[in-house]
Amino acid sequence: MIPIDLASVQVSLDNIAYAEDQAPSYAKWGILSVQKAKQKYPNAAVIDYLHVGRYNSPDHSTEKFKLWLKENGREFRALVEIKYNPKTEQVIRIAISDASE
Repeated sequence: MIPIDLASVQVSLDNIAYAEDQAPSYAKWGILSVQKAKQKYPNAAVIDYLHVGRYNSPDHSTEKFKLWLKENGREFRALVEIKYNPKTEQVIRIAISDASE
């Protein structure tokens, strides 16, 4: 292992701005989906998640995510749907359902 002198590490603000610009458009909703799943399943660990897709209609958009969770050695999946106003980004409804097969 090579020691690193953190005092000599420089981070360019341009690089940080670039990284933020590269975040997927659904990132905000992905974070919210994980937070809501943790509220519903407080003892479960979120192992992974997948952005299933965005579905648009004239008055709202819906982001869908599939989450893989683990609790007491059992793995299961949950489907999170976040319906929101795309102009204001105000959440209309969040639904979490069991997606286990």
